[in-house]
Amino acid sequence: MNDMKAVIIQCGQEEYALPVDTVVSIEKLERVNPIPHLPDYMLGLMKIRGELVPILDFQQILYGNSAKDDMNARVVVVQTENLFIGLLVLDAKEILDIPESKLTSSGLMAYSRTPYFKTVANLEDRMITVVDAEILSRTLTGMDEIGEYVHTQRMQEK
Repeated sequence: MNDMKAVIIQCGQEEYALPVDTVVSIEKLERVNPIPHLPDYMLGLMKIRGELVPILDFQQILYGNSAKDDMNARVVVVQTENLFIGLLVLDAKEILDIPESKLTSSGLMAYSRTPYFKTVANLEDRMITVVDAEILSRTLTGMDEIGEYVHTQRMQEK
């Protein structure tokens, strides 16, 4: 592991980090087209720069309440192996360089329900949990269906 450059996001009262090399853009929440029969945290699809991007309410995933009505909420678009996904968060605050020496995974093993928490940045005045968007996209219920849906929509547009 090396030093990490990360986008710091907020959900609840906590800060989380997404490695900057996975972040494509940060957007305002615009019109989202809902898709029926998916879990509550899947708000639907939003067209961002010509791409259909599934929007996941990360606040809902972590804390059971939605960020969609917060006027500061942002969609952080991340690239995973199979598709772009948008994470709706309360705020995308800053880009931070995190020294490798400040990253630790001790204590995370207890979080079997959150395998997408990769490591924790233990900084002087704050703790920031690092999120692996790839693991998040593979472990959430409904992601296979949403991936297939987006792929089908892309094929129909061609």
